[in-house]
Amino acid sequence: MGEKLTSFFEQYLQKESLFREKSVLLSAYTPDIIPHRDSEIEKVASILAPALKLEKPSNLFIYGTTGTGKTVVTNYVTSKMAEITQKSNNNLKIYTINCKLKKVADTEYRLMADVARTVFNEQIPETGLSTNEVYKIFVKALDREKVLLVMVLDEIDSLVEKIGDEILYNLTRLNSELKKSQLSIIGISNKLDFTDHMDARVKSSLCEEEIQFFKYNAVQILDILKERAGIAFKEGKVTEGVLEKCAAYAATHGDARRAIDLLRVSAEISERKNENVISIESLDEADEKLDTDKYFDAVKNMNKQNMTVLFSLFELCSKNDEKPILSGNAYDSYKLLCLNLKNRVQTQRWFSDVLGELEMQGILHTKIVSHGRYGRTRHLGLGIPPSTAPKIERLLREGLGL
Repeated sequence: MGEKLTSFFEQYLQKESLFREKSVLLSAYTPDIIPHRDSEIEKVASILAPALKLEKPSNLFIYGTTGTGKTVVTNYVTSKMAEITQKSNNNLKIYTINCKLKKVADTEYRLMADVARTVFNEQIPETGLSTNEVYKIFVKALDREKVLLVMVLDEIDSLVEKIGDEILYNLTRLNSELKKSQLSIIGISNKLDFTDHMDARVKSSLCEEEIQFFKYNAVQILDILKERAGIAFKEGKVTEGVLEKCAAYAATHGDARRAIDLLRVSAEISERKNENVISIESLDEADEKLDTDKYFDAVKNMNKQNMTVLFSLFELCSKNDEKPILSGNAYDSYKLLCLNLKNRVQTQRWFSDVLGELEMQGILHTKIVSHGRYGRTRHLGLGIPPSTAPKIERLLREGLGL
């Protein structure tokens, strides 16, 4: 087996790659050109521009569904600001964190300690101090000389889910303690209703300015793909029709990030098949693979209450023979499952909020249907592809101990 594996790797090294610059298809990449986001770039830049003079800009809340360019636009603007700051040698500091991906954002202590270490080189132990002590060290370091700190909290909703919104209240109120320096916050969220359930004090402080990013259409996604593909791949490596079909797949949710991931995975699959171009067949395989991965990851990271809602929908769909489910029937099914699992039954308002989250993730499709004088009702249907549904159902059963 060892010789066979060595031979495989040697052949792989000799094989011509489809890629010229693969990094432009990765999520960490910030492009020099961001098609169809000039207006949003100008808005973010105009709000943050005072920071270049060490004048505190308004706190900014940026929201929109996944893959609409929120993070890439924010990173683009702040990176240009950092370049100017480096030349002018002023004391503008920019701290960026993805609150979902980095474990440092799972407690208030760890987040504030990370800011102090990263921005001001403070030596703070992983544990052993109180959160108040960490805040004191951070404030003292920030106020040592005139500094403007811009904190970019990407996936800010994940931070609040883990810690609560009290941390945002504390951060927005820190300026009252500072004598020389100031702090400004940029919050980025995929959840359109994130601020609806936030403490009014926090909401008024965090959302001094708001910018919503709207979904891309198929034509706009195609332009983005052409821009990236021209850099990422060698000449003639993308089969005719691949970019168009890739854009069409992603346009359902207006998600440019998915389109870029889909193109990258398509190329990887084509390379594994020893193809010298990216084929439509590889694109179709990549679409199925990403669907499976996306839904699997989403369900795996759910709490048990949300899992209960989704599993009750699975059960109802199997009984309804794939006909639309009425929202009232769905809530009854959820209550019954809670009783069987001996779980607390949440309110109908909470249940409706979870349905909204599932819809945003593409797990659920909903449609408002009018019944004339009898009012309106919401019809529900699972958005999970049939080929993926059995795997998701097994994962739900494991998670709920069924």
